Amino acid sequence: MSSTLDVSSRERQHDEAPRRGGPDAPRTKRKSGRLAPYLFLAPWFAGLLFITAGPIAASAYLSFTDYSLIGSPEWIGLDNFQRMFNDPRFYQSLKVTFIYVAVSVPLQLAFALFLAMILDRGLKGLALYRSVYYLPSLLGGSVAIAILWRQIFGSDGLLNQVLRFVGFENPPGWVSNPDYALGTLIVLNVWTFGAPMVIFLAGLRQIPTMYYEAASLDGAGKARQFFQVTLPLLSPIIFFNLVLQTINAFQTFTQAFIVSGGTGGPADSTLFYTLYLYQRGFGNFDMGYASALAWFLLLIVGGLTAINFIASKYWVFYGD
Repeated sequence: MSSTLDVSSRERQHDEAPRRGGPDAPRTKRKSGRLAPYLFLAPWFAGLLFITAGPIAASAYLSFTDYSLIGSPEWIGLDNFQRMFNDPRFYQSLKVTFIYVAVSVPLQLAFALFLAMILDRGLKGLALYRSVYYLPSLLGGSVAIAILWRQIFGSDGLLNQVLRFVGFENPPGWVSNPDYALGTLIVLNVWTFGAPMVIFLAGLRQIPTMYYEAASLDGAGKARQFFQVTLPLLSPIIFFNLVLQTINAFQTFTQAFIVSGGTGGPADSTLFYTLYLYQRGFGNFDMGYASALAWFLLLIVGGLTAINFIASKYWVFYGD
């Protein structure tokens, strides 16, 4: 009887003992458990503070100063912004950039969707084609491709050699002619269709075949199926690609810098906004004015993105 009482008392003592990790665990252990996620996130927070948030705050301050990268910033208030709206090259850079975005982004997305629909038909070696078509997106923004593009569209470049071979006597120097220079950069941006194409292909794979079967039974042809089934169901992917590629197009710099030799020529026909910003900041050492240009670009991109989100409710269709 006594042994039975001893066993039951030991069991009660065991049950009353604090469980590990429970509400009665030592406070130090609980604190260390709470701090662990923040320790893993510390490198990211450090990068956000010193690489992103810090330069953004510094740029915001410099946009209200006269700063030449050599002396100390001198506060001038809104003078940089007032000066901006009296700068003819500022308006020219806006014009060139808006034309570039308005023409190249729709063409790029249309071409990407066209190739995605071809690849969606179940071609053999789909993984290889997908990888090959994705390469332009990886290489299109590089200096090497920009130099190659300048050689292809130069006065004695590959394109003109082909045109002379087929009978054209005096083809223009595409990158040296103000009427065609911007067009060559638009073609280059369209050529970097790989990233949106892969996203379109993933979206097409998610559309159930039963919708096409139902449309076919109702007598809808391929064209009607595309406009009545594919586009509405793919509209969230189109919207995502549109926002992403628009932002990327506004940030285009390398291609224009290399093709024009850093001048934005000929006759400022390739003077992209980012290139003009670079010229003012690092060419003329007018970093205060360049910071103001950067913040105005942020407002433009943010405003257009907000407009896209507001307008999306009229043409983007989700599953619900």
